[in-house]
Amino acid sequence: MTGRFAGKTIVVTGSGKQKGLGQAILQRFADEGANCIVSDLSIDAEAEAVAGDLRDRGAEVATIACDVTQPGQCQAMVDHAVERFGSIDILVNNAGIGFMMKPLIEVDPADWATVIAVNLSGAFYCTQAAGRAMAAAGKGGRIINIASQAAKSAFPHLPAYVSSKHGMIGLTRAAALELGAHRITVNAICPNHVTTGLGEQQNAYFSKLLGFESVEAYLQNMHRKNPMGRPGLGSDTAAACAWLASDEAFYVTGEALNVSGGEEMH
Repeated sequence: MTGRFAGKTIVVTGSGKQKGLGQAILQRFADEGANCIVSDLSIDAEAEAVAGDLRDRGAEVATIACDVTQPGQCQAMVDHAVERFGSIDILVNNAGIGFMMKPLIEVDPADWATVIAVNLSGAFYCTQAAGRAMAAAGKGGRIINIASQAAKSAFPHLPAYVSSKHGMIGLTRAAALELGAHRITVNAICPNHVTTGLGEQQNAYFSKLLGFESVEAYLQNMHRKNPMGRPGLGSDTAAACAWLASDEAFYVTGEALNVSGGEEMH
């Protein structure tokens, strides 16, 4: 196989859902020659379908279940990549949850802990495991954190999600500072709303919360308020990942890149 990432191995957490960001990212890298690791909480029929699509695109693919809240499973995922393909060159911390939507004063502490455990602690455990492997191999590497527009702006009824994504930018900067000596770059991508499976749940919740007569009316409002005239697509985030993982982006690290069609301006 030829392509920009031929011979490279990418691991994307939370990538076992069809129409998810993880799938879109892996599709882009498969098309450019990378070996792909599909990982999710379980490897079910849907995750196998994601893997099958990547194989149809010509990629070498492996699958592994990983609960990112468990450090040992994160280490096992990285070890699996190295054993199967000889290296881990690119890690994308994509696993996340954000469907626990309630007013701040009604949030259950257990729900708060769950969101922080998956979105922030999970990214840390995977970054730590991948960083060790990349440093030991001595070839550098790329770590990309899928944050959110919520990493820079607050949204109602999502206190844990917003906090976890803000924290992910802090993790990105701290990791970039320490791993740069090993030629490992660490960056975050901050997409605006993308209608994945999680996005559909958010559409339903916020269209009702904000008083729209339908989900369709809510989505039309999204189109109107965005300078580019539409919400985000999985391919937008995937393209940003591909650039950050490329040789052209070697001198970019510790950044939180907006991919929002101009909706999130700082």
